[in-house]
Amino acid sequence: MHLAVVTNQRSGRGTERDRILRLLSHRGVEISPFDVADLPVDLPDVDRLVIAGGDGSLGNAARTANANGVPLAVLPTGTANDFANAAGIPKDLEAACRLAATGTRTLHHEVGLHGDLAFVNVAAAGLSAVASRIAKPHKKRLGALAYPLAAVRAGITAPPIDCRVLVDGAEVFAGKAWQVVVAVTGAFGGGSAIGGTRRDDGLLDVAAVPAGSRVALAKYGYGMRRGHLTSLRDVHHHRGNRIAVETTSEFNVDGELRELDPGDFTLLSGGVDVVVR
Repeated sequence: MHLAVVTNQRSGRGTERDRILRLLSHRGVEISPFDVADLPVDLPDVDRLVIAGGDGSLGNAARTANANGVPLAVLPTGTANDFANAAGIPKDLEAACRLAATGTRTLHHEVGLHGDLAFVNVAAAGLSAVASRIAKPHKKRLGALAYPLAAVRAGITAPPIDCRVLVDGAEVFAGKAWQVVVAVTGAFGGGSAIGGTRRDDGLLDVAAVPAGSRVALAKYGYGMRRGHLTSLRDVHHHRGNRIAVETTSEFNVDGELRELDPGDFTLLSGGVDVVVR
């Protein structure tokens, strides 16, 4: 087994690079190490790509695995690790390294795109982006707890956004919204999820939460923490091949704040196979 192992020293609690390489090498595998900033488009002749990092590191790694026709193994060393949690990947680093080196079962996952930006969980505008900005300086101290605490503060202080949402060219929402989420797994915010997504149905999901009373935000927040936001009656939930969100708001894309140019969200053809057992 030959592994391309990608680490990201900026992510979460750090990738513990030396420990990761040691744990993997003890499994008798050949290793080609890379830093996430220097990951080449064309990998050497490897059997799978192993990515150690947070959710923000996974999109590009998934696209590279797709381009090279190899599975992706995830070592969850970020703060929230929403993708790994949704996929059932062990939180313990030693167990995750064992899975990466010896696992034989994969599950197919979709990968979202916006231009050259790849993502595996969500791209969200509105309160999620505000909460991400609030949480950022507290993540090292509070870990994943920083996200729900920041979400409460965002819900108290942040205004709704103006937006227009189109699915396959047809308008499905226009007006003020607390939040708009374009979803692949739909997991975000250290344990929240929109619910109702399918990892391999060939379609993107979008959920728009219309603006209204701040009192109602408690209902939406509970829905996200329970993973059933899309089942709430007044939430606009749609699926499609192409989703456009017209807004001046910044986006929280897998935990990273981004200013996105106008354009459609789509899916990466072929997705990625993720090692899960």
